[in-house]
Amino acid sequence: MTTRRTFLAVSAAAPAGTLLAPPALAGPPRSRRRLTNLAHLRFLLDEVPLPPLATHTTFDLDDDPTGLAPWTYADADGDGFRRVGGGTLDPATGHYTQGAYNTDDIARAAVVFVRDWRRTGDRRSKQQAYQLLRTLTYLQNDSGPDAGRVVLWQQADGTLNPSAEPVELPDPSDSAESYWLARTVWALGEGYAAFRRGEPAFGRFLLRRLRLCLDALERESLGRYGRWVTSDGVPLPGWLIAGGADATAEAVLGLVAAARACPHDRRIGRAAHRYTEAIAAMGTSRDGAWPFGAVLPWTGSLGFWHAWGAAAPEALALAGRWRRRRDWVRAAVADAGTFTPQVLTTGGPHNAWAPVPAEAQIAYGAHGRVAGALAAADAGGGPGLRELAGLAAGWFFGANTAGTATYDPATGVTFDGVETDGRVNRNSGAESTIHGLLTMMLLDDHPRVAAVARSIRGIESFDGLQALDAESARLSPGCRVVQREEGAWTGEGNLVGGGYVEVPEGEWVEFDLDVAEGSWAHPLSWRRAEEAGSASWEVVGGADLGSTANGGTGPAGLTEVDGSLVPQLLPTSLPGGPVTVRCTSDGALRLDALVIRPAVATVTYATTGDSAVLYAGSTPARARVSALGDTAGARFDADGDFEGWQPAGRRVVVPSRGFTVTRERLGRGGRRG
Repeated sequence: MTTRRTFLAVSAAAPAGTLLAPPALAGPPRSRRRLTNLAHLRFLLDEVPLPPLATHTTFDLDDDPTGLAPWTYADADGDGFRRVGGGTLDPATGHYTQGAYNTDDIARAAVVFVRDWRRTGDRRSKQQAYQLLRTLTYLQNDSGPDAGRVVLWQQADGTLNPSAEPVELPDPSDSAESYWLARTVWALGEGYAAFRRGEPAFGRFLLRRLRLCLDALERESLGRYGRWVTSDGVPLPGWLIAGGADATAEAVLGLVAAARACPHDRRIGRAAHRYTEAIAAMGTSRDGAWPFGAVLPWTGSLGFWHAWGAAAPEALALAGRWRRRRDWVRAAVADAGTFTPQVLTTGGPHNAWAPVPAEAQIAYGAHGRVAGALAAADAGGGPGLRELAGLAAGWFFGANTAGTATYDPATGVTFDGVETDGRVNRNSGAESTIHGLLTMMLLDDHPRVAAVARSIRGIESFDGLQALDAESARLSPGCRVVQREEGAWTGEGNLVGGGYVEVPEGEWVEFDLDVAEGSWAHPLSWRRAEEAGSASWEVVGGADLGSTANGGTGPAGLTEVDGSLVPQLLPTSLPGGPVTVRCTSDGALRLDALVIRPAVATVTYATTGDSAVLYAGSTPARARVSALGDTAGARFDADGDFEGWQPAGRRVVVPSRGFTVTRERLGRGGRRG
């Protein structure tokens, strides 16, 4: 279990060959066989006793004293899997230092079975959704000072473990609002919408428990509506659940589902609206600065984005359709259409951009990219967003750093992740399984997107964001390399290489580059809160690139340390070819790295046919680059709207800050372009 802590018109000019009909990368799907296979998730389920407690009860407990919960982990064991809990097992008690089951996975598993039942009519899924929701509500305090909040961990014998080891905040886990409370709202909202008509008594019970969640949230985050907090001098919304757009977004998924099913409940609708306002305020600009249109997940850092909490664009798109809010949809489209291409061309959904992309890749992050792009397309973004969704979903079929399929439609197993060095974690716990299945359900709903995803077998090459460590650059005599004993983590982000270069006034650092013309330089320094002068950047013997601030971030506010670690964009792009870029400081500079964003980033996929290529532009004007093969395809602007066909040839046109997707054979009776 991982924790962390536009209504746009579809282009009328788009011909039938875009993803409005067949996508650029695939012809009609060869098979409508479902990708969703619940077998492994069902293997993870186990009965759990629900003993009545003073503040913990559930629906129909007298007649049915047991529920269902998924084991947290499943370790690969020979040809199968062994179900295990979190932490260390005490053989004498059968208790884990965390627990066998957890609220996050119980809630998300309930969403899977609810959605499967509603899609297929499978009564087994309905019954499993029902029992999971009963267990989920048992974990919620139904009275007392912590009413509405939920305990995170539960042992196999039903015992609740409010204070697990290692400690997770809040501690006890039901002492404040939390990620698991947000996911409880998600499951209760979707559960209520599904059960309210066929099972009215259970539906009313779920609605009462959802309102109980709101009681708790109104004592904390919703009670702070309209208040802003400061994060390194920048005002951010102070009414996000646990300070996170990530947690809040998952709650919004449930609140919007409930609000649609129960439109007369103004309280639910108001909560959904206010939380979505806060998420939208975490959106970023598409002007070329880091993080390239992404929705920031956390008020605790301006330089930290993580892939495993990326429901924000999905929630913005769904709420934007519901409330007819173009600004919310625009924020979702920006995340999908501008940031997602950067994720894909940097090798896929790395767990963290902190602020440089790093760490393993997991199903949670891949699912977020797919769900966000499809929701943004359905809310008004262009058909190109579905192309991106198909490429992002290719992660499950080999488009990852291992070149290995991480989902098996025959078993429903989703591997726990892929490391940066290509090692595959072949365990298959609840979280990975759940997010793999949520993605497969989306692909089953969008068979042409699924055809794109299933055609991908691996990544042949990629050329995206890269970071040049200042410690490896050429330094003037007065510079000093500082390695921190505390490690790379500053409290808000990770220093590249674990340290930085101290550049006093008048000293300089030089980087040797060989990049395409029009690429952008993003100096990364650990800025101070106080003013500390600036650094000027130039091409040695060439152009002045601009300057960056050494400090002046302002008050730390709620962040852990003073100052920030966020790439700054130089206003002048780089010339092409081998050049030397010099940074000269007129104050106290802590230089970490020079981040380079290509004028056109690329990723080449190995497919069942020919190689497919995504070209992602970053320039304010159209770019023309050499083709990576004799390819043809389609061009899309930054909103995913179709701009034109890309004919086969040696040059590829990439729209201004948009993207082009190519493949040699398009699968429409031999038609090209």
